[in-house]
Amino acid sequence: MTQKEMIREIASELSFFPEIEQKENFLFVLGALGARVISLQKAAEIMQMDRDVFLEVLDLMGIEFSYLETSDIALERTWE
Repeated sequence: MTQKEMIREIASELSFFPEIEQKENFLFVLGALGARVISLQKAAEIMQMDRDVFLEVLDLMGIEFSYLETSDIALERTWE
């Protein structure tokens, strides 16, 4: 199996998006967001969504996203 075929197989598991290209873009965007290579706004643009809609999609899929740095997130979670 080629790398492209493996990516398509993984992407096909994403039931949220109807088209394989959207699924592949979403996987790319998630990686780029996680690596802090792109902004949330740019991710939404790539997915052709409004930023708030994109955030809602992430939330519905159980994917946490924060504008904070990793150390800030850990500190925020300890606040009571």
